[in-house]
Amino acid sequence: MASHQGGADDSPTPTSRLSNSRTPSSRRTPWDVPPRDPSLYAVTNHFRRRLRQRGRYVTLPTVSQSIRTGQLRWNSTDGWRFALAREGVRFVVVVGDTETDSPVVVTGWTKIDSWSDAMASDRWSDDDLHTIRLRTDLSQNPEQQIPGHIRPRIVDRPLEVGRHRITTSAGAAYVVCVDCGAQFRSKAALCGQRCTQTRG
Repeated sequence: MASHQGGADDSPTPTSRLSNSRTPSSRRTPWDVPPRDPSLYAVTNHFRRRLRQRGRYVTLPTVSQSIRTGQLRWNSTDGWRFALAREGVRFVVVVGDTETDSPVVVTGWTKIDSWSDAMASDRWSDDDLHTIRLRTDLSQNPEQQIPGHIRPRIVDRPLEVGRHRITTSAGAAYVVCVDCGAQFRSKAALCGQRCTQTRG
């Protein structure tokens, strides 16, 4: 996944905290380990939008659990990441706290950790797993056409990528927007073309 670039739209707001606890201002370096207390974190507008998108599967409770008990790693692209594996799916939460008055949840996503474990779990449907895998493949190869990765996927419920709501069926070498009917084989194409149908 591409690194997240900060901006005015990504500033945390007081109403977007994981809890109402006060957060002291700090002067931390990128190498300081982020706190394990979820109540200290605010969330960016970018992440709040993700919470509303179908097919993301990251929720505030999973974010809190990831911060409390997940594996913590430094990533040279995104910075500090918490990761929590549950029933074959890994939740990844990216946090930052060196440019704001409090720690923030910058972004988050899911990826398949074990296909067999996920398929055996009652938590995930086949559509859930194909959705997670499709989103991962599109994000890991954003500039490339990936028909070979798309063909095995079966995604009946639309997921949002760019400004399109897409589905795909087994054997199709593309995803299709359910609103405008356009077909795409890469994330770059999805994000580079506006949907011609406006939605309320």
